[in-house]
Amino acid sequence: MKPKDFVNKYINYAKESEKKTGINYKAILAQAALESGWGESAPGNMFFGVKDTDGINGNEQLLRTTEYSTNPNLKFPVIINISNVIRNNIKMFKYTIKDYFRKYSIPEQSFTDHCNFLIKNKRYAKALMVKSDANKFIDEIALAGYATDPNYAKTLKSIVLTIEKYI
Repeated sequence: MKPKDFVNKYINYAKESEKKTGINYKAILAQAALESGWGESAPGNMFFGVKDTDGINGNEQLLRTTEYSTNPNLKFPVIINISNVIRNNIKMFKYTIKDYFRKYSIPEQSFTDHCNFLIKNKRYAKALMVKSDANKFIDEIALAGYATDPNYAKTLKSIVLTIEKYI
């Protein structure tokens, strides 16, 4: 899906989530765009890459993904490949894996659940203190470990700039 089409299709879900939670809708929509490849990869209406940690209750799906870590001994349900990479001048391990992610009946559930996940998870407390500022919020969720990609904040901020062209 083209960025303009993605923004037009999903902006109202992000704005509704902002009304409910105060989290800047541009940050929400940027995460949805990045995590779903602008809507091209949202199996089970899963727009945010929120993992399902139990993998047993029927609301999950086992999907292929990539994780980065300095730890060479991480455990996942399925490890496909581990390779050495340099990210931001840091030696890391790139894991190609399958892991359990949440799934939803409709996109709105994904947007709502994503915001609730951030609010309920104490590691995002600093991010919630700056939730009305998209860039500050993005910096804080990245620092809190939302994603393992060390370029996560930079990438999200560039997506916010793209979104701003279409609103």
